[in-house]
Amino acid sequence: MTKLTFILPDGSSQEVEATAGHSVMKTAISNSVNGIVAECNGSLACATCHVFLDDASAAQIDPPGETENDLLDFAAVERQPTSRLSCQVMVDNLPDGAVITMPETQV
Repeated sequence: MTKLTFILPDGSSQEVEATAGHSVMKTAISNSVNGIVAECNGSLACATCHVFLDDASAAQIDPPGETENDLLDFAAVERQPTSRLSCQVMVDNLPDGAVITMPETQV
């Protein structure tokens, strides 16, 4: 299993075991990680699962597709170079120990 570390809005961290084949969003929700709203439940119709990947992890995965890229412009917190919608990032594509930072708000 892949271990992911989530940095929560309050600055604390939560390390979880992630299952291959799951998205980062599903991993966060199934492990009760605070900070993911996921209003569209992962159907790529909102930006309430916005996260920031660590630089090394972001460099290892494909860039956002056109729809994800457009939705990131409407995230509640200004996007950064490593911004992603966690519903679109699969655990399988991340290195063990990837760090995912939650924005201070999703709405």
